[in-house]
Amino acid sequence: MATERRATGDRAEALAASFLERDGYTVLARNYTCRVGELDLVASRGEVLAVVEVRMRSTDRFGDPALTISHAKQRKIVRTTLRFMQEHGLSLARYAIRFDVITVLGRGEQAVLEHLPGAFEAGM
Repeated sequence: MATERRATGDRAEALAASFLERDGYTVLARNYTCRVGELDLVASRGEVLAVVEVRMRSTDRFGDPALTISHAKQRKIVRTTLRFMQEHGLSLARYAIRFDVITVLGRGEQAVLEHLPGAFEAGM
């Protein structure tokens, strides 16, 4: 079950990465993990470093998948982003950090993606 869930998540993240690349972003990392946490996608476009949480649901029957990111998860993403930047020598002076969400609703060819730039702020 966990393997199937991970495979579904990987497909959603691949769709989101392709979506970002078509929109002019360069994907710097996928599934970055450290002891602090995990980042689904990290992408850059110009001076913006977008840290993207990918959320997928097969239907919207239980609501908007973007609303499933708790304040605790947001704080963990922010802390993990700081670690990522430190490890990769990325400066806050060079990049404006933005926390985005990409929702994937549906599966396969019928999946609909929505990009929510600035979905939450670091101060949360």
